[in-house]
Amino acid sequence: MRVIGGFLKGKKIDFIKSATTRPLRDFVKENIFNILNHSNLIDISLEDASVLDLYSGVGSFGIECISRGAKKTTFVESDKIALETLKNNIEQLKIEKKSRVFGAKTNYFFNQLNENDKFEIIFLDPPFSEDFFIEELKLIKKTNIFNENHIVIIHRERMSNDNFLDVINVVSIKKYGRSKIIFGHFKSNTA
Repeated sequence: MRVIGGFLKGKKIDFIKSATTRPLRDFVKENIFNILNHSNLIDISLEDASVLDLYSGVGSFGIECISRGAKKTTFVESDKIALETLKNNIEQLKIEKKSRVFGAKTNYFFNQLNENDKFEIIFLDPPFSEDFFIEELKLIKKTNIFNENHIVIIHRERMSNDNFLDVINVVSIKKYGRSKIIFGHFKSNTA
C-alpha cells in the first residue's frame, strides 16, 4: 500500500490483514480525492483542512489527506495491532507534527475533545458488519465538532442500507466494487 498523491506520493504505508480491519483500496481512495477536489457539489479545500479519521486502521485516508495539504489529521483507532501500525506509519513518514493519534474507542475520544476542536473533513470507515457508527454520527452532530463548511465521508459495504438520513444530508453516493462511499453534511439543528 502506498500514498497516491501529494508530497508523500509513492511512499509505503504498512498495513495488516485481519478480520477486524480492511485497507481502503487505492482506486476507491483516489476517487474520493477526485470528488473532494473537483465535484461542484462539495465546497471543501483539502489545503489547511482539519481532518478527523474515525476507525482509521493503519491511517491510509488520514495520511493521504496530510500528503495532499491538510493542516492536521486526528486518527482514532482502538485495535491494538492497527494502532501500532498506524503509529509506525506516521513515524516512518515523519508527519508526527501534523498527526494526533487516539488509541481508544470513539466514545472515549469524544469525551477528550474541547470546544476548539473543529473539523472540515470527517471520515468514517467502520466495520461493514456494524451499524453503531450511526449513534456516533448523532454524537458528532450533538457535540458540534465540525465547521460550518464541512463534509462527512462514510465508507460502507455496497449493499448496506443504513438509516442515517435524519442526521446528515446526503450529497452524493458512489459505488466502487464492494465499496459504497457516502458524502454528506450534518443537518442543521434548526431544520
